[in-house]
Amino acid sequence: MRPMSDAAQPTAAEVRAAAEAVKAALDRHLAAVERRTGDDDTAVYEAFNALAAAAEAYDELLYDRYDEVTPFEIPGADGALPPYAGPDEPHALSLLIRRDYAVAEPQRLLAQARRVAEIDGEADGPAARAGVSPLAALGVLFGEFEPDEIASRHKEFGLEEGDSTLWVTAAEELPEPGEWLNAPFEHADPERIVCRFDVSSVFDEDEDEHEDEHEDEDEDHDEEGGADGSDS
Repeated sequence: MRPMSDAAQPTAAEVRAAAEAVKAALDRHLAAVERRTGDDDTAVYEAFNALAAAAEAYDELLYDRYDEVTPFEIPGADGALPPYAGPDEPHALSLLIRRDYAVAEPQRLLAQARRVAEIDGEADGPAARAGVSPLAALGVLFGEFEPDEIASRHKEFGLEEGDSTLWVTAAEELPEPGEWLNAPFEHADPERIVCRFDVSSVFDEDEDEHEDEHEDEDEDHDEEGGADGSDS
């Protein structure tokens, strides 16, 4: 159980206001879902985060005031983005992408890079060493293919997908050419993220755990029902 806060307890009116905020956030989220324009609808994403923040705030106030908790949990609330503080009408966007890969089949990686080198007909340099050097092979493949193509064909290149994320951040204006090349990710500001999309196997594991819990509960109910039947 969470410890009681040392700060002054919220008033009943503050708890009631937080509850009303949750209701409003629910309405906004439902309206956004009903008007959804696609899987990556920004309005739905923003409404989800607003609902998560409102529910978390209400839960905290409810506990501090009445030592009570809500019976529901919104996934992702702990990792929700901070409130957006970027421009309302951005004139520039930056896409920050990270994709992790494991080199699952080094020989396949080398063979694919060797094939590219042979097609290019280079007799020396990194391409010529692609068939024997994993580092050179990576340089050849990522120099030849777009990252999206490698992502869609990663198994052909002997790679295994790990976690990935895409941040869409807003800016007032486009940076000057070459301005951030020395440190491209140094100034990534979470408060300027318009939307974010994450892919991770941990999400699948969480779903599997919830399914296992439900199955265990169903089995317990079945066993209890059987015991009652035998006693009658």
